[in-house]
Amino acid sequence: MDSNLPCNKPLLVVLSGPSGVGKDTVLQKMREMQIPMHYAITATTRPKRPGEIDGYHYYFLSVEEFKKKIEQGEFLEYANVYGNWYGSPKSPVIRALKEGKDVLLKLDVQGARSVRKDFPEALLLFLAPPSIEWLKYHLRARKTETPEKLRAREEAALEELKAADEFDYVVLNRDNDVESVVREIVEIINREKSSRCLGRPQESSVSR
Repeated sequence: MDSNLPCNKPLLVVLSGPSGVGKDTVLQKMREMQIPMHYAITATTRPKRPGEIDGYHYYFLSVEEFKKKIEQGEFLEYANVYGNWYGSPKSPVIRALKEGKDVLLKLDVQGARSVRKDFPEALLLFLAPPSIEWLKYHLRARKTETPEKLRAREEAALEELKAADEFDYVVLNRDNDVESVVREIVEIINREKSSRCLGRPQESSVSR
């Protein structure tokens, strides 16, 4: 991010949106473009998908391991989503913020709400699909779910779209031009950091 600001306070950024909207694709592109942030890794009990690497895409845990971490208070937020547990390990995020690094959390809508309660200054970005048909196509293209789970995901995704107004910015995903989406996100982050540094009030907006 822009390190030339007079105060350059670290920012906690949440990238959220419905299942299938392309959060992982955008996150991967940000890493490929070497956007300077601490990329928080989510812990989950769901099975590993083809190509996923433990400790890079997710921390893959057993249900017993996950529940033990809940008991020990090791998560910023956690939730059971579609029958699997997801949680954001607390210590790496707090450590990165103390070191002055901007932090990016990739969360579902439920997780984003939890972070907003504990970190009201967090910047919440909602990644939206260009259309409902586009979203359904991408959910079905995964081919990793049973028909019953797929229907549940589609219903939940449509419900999550209604939460867009709760976020600071809505960014429209265009999967044929992910770099443009990343550039929009970087511009939003830099603009917010500059605005907060100068003491201006935060304004909600839709980025298109």
